[in-house]
Amino acid sequence: MKKNYLIFILCSVIIPALTSCSVNKAKIDDNLKKYFDARQVDGCFTMLNNASGEITVYNMALDTTRTLPASTFKIVNALIGLEKGSITNEHMVIKWDGIKRPNPDWNKDMDMQEAFKVSCVPYYQEVARRTGYDTMKLWIDSLAYGNKNISGPIDSFWLNNKLKISPDEQLGLLKRLYFDQLPFRKSSQQILRNVMLQEDNTAYKLSYKTGWGFDEAHQSIGWVVGWVEENNHVYFFVTLVKSPNKDLDMKTVRMGITKDILKDLGFLQGKK
Repeated sequence: MKKNYLIFILCSVIIPALTSCSVNKAKIDDNLKKYFDARQVDGCFTMLNNASGEITVYNMALDTTRTLPASTFKIVNALIGLEKGSITNEHMVIKWDGIKRPNPDWNKDMDMQEAFKVSCVPYYQEVARRTGYDTMKLWIDSLAYGNKNISGPIDSFWLNNKLKISPDEQLGLLKRLYFDQLPFRKSSQQILRNVMLQEDNTAYKLSYKTGWGFDEAHQSIGWVVGWVEENNHVYFFVTLVKSPNKDLDMKTVRMGITKDILKDLGFLQGKK
């Protein structure tokens, strides 16, 4: 009974995005726990089969808990920037400010597309500054993005635990983006879908955005949010990883868990 109640919460949180969600189509898959345990981390995974409406969930309690979006917010930041004109198109270059940062990929001029691929925080901080608080707040409220809290500096609210969103809310956002259902120009949504495409071959297409930050308890938070397309069907997924280990190689862990689960579910192997 408890599981059914939680599944109902999942469905209600992401309406209207997941209008096909129903209790009898949801599946709690505790078998996926082994992939998190193998890397000694906590976390959750959610997938929506768009064709059937079936939702697969591991760790529902965490799936419906909000935490900082970290760099997954670049999806919405970029959409708002494109709508506002803070970003003219995916080829718009922002000059490097000359500050050397630990990630060498960020220490150069780059365009929106490359900045998205390498998750360049300074680029999208500048986009947020150019967008401004009032415009940002208007769009965040319109999207009902998580807790809608963008208090504090305009260039860091998605990193400092002010803005929070749950994995199931991320799932709803992804579906709306894929089907041009967000309140942005279709051209803007198409640009985002293009830059989110990371792997494209004869067997599948894999699109995603990653994120990495630290919550109030100083736990490392890692995200992978996106979709996989095989045989003309799309499946939306969200992976969230949590760990108190500050030395954790989050980049490797979050993608390793995500791909292990996708393969477990029959993806990335040309079998779907």
